[in-house]
Amino acid sequence: MITLRRAERKDCKRLLELIQELATYEKAPNEVTVTLKHFEESGFGKQPVWWGFVAEENNIIIGFALYYIRYSTWKGQRMYLEDILVTEKMRGKKIGSLLFERLIEEAKEKKLNGIVWQVLEWNEPAINFYKKYNAHFDDEWINVSIEV
Repeated sequence: MITLRRAERKDCKRLLELIQELATYEKAPNEVTVTLKHFEESGFGKQPVWWGFVAEENNIIIGFALYYIRYSTWKGQRMYLEDILVTEKMRGKKIGSLLFERLIEEAKEKKLNGIVWQVLEWNEPAINFYKKYNAHFDDEWINVSIEV
């Protein structure tokens, strides 16, 4: 039986394991540099900047969705889905749908006007998953970042 709940501080170590699994899947295993301490403080410190949900089976976290609130000068407050992952052996059991639908519910509860995220162009399973929700794919914008 799969249960969903809000992420808690005690989940951070397992969440980082799953984040590493995601980075490996996305062919960037050495890109995860956040420390457990920083991750915990960022989600459960005095000024949290991220929130999330976990999916569990037999008290083991098998999936998660992590988001934060971003501000668009055109649209207002929107949820930004940073990561959603179901561990490889548990895929195909509708756990991703449970997590994604919980995010939609959360966005509505918080009166946000949308959810935005990124997906790698080669990640066909994820693209097909998002298409089931009538997601809009924008080919016009280019991702940009700098390290400081």
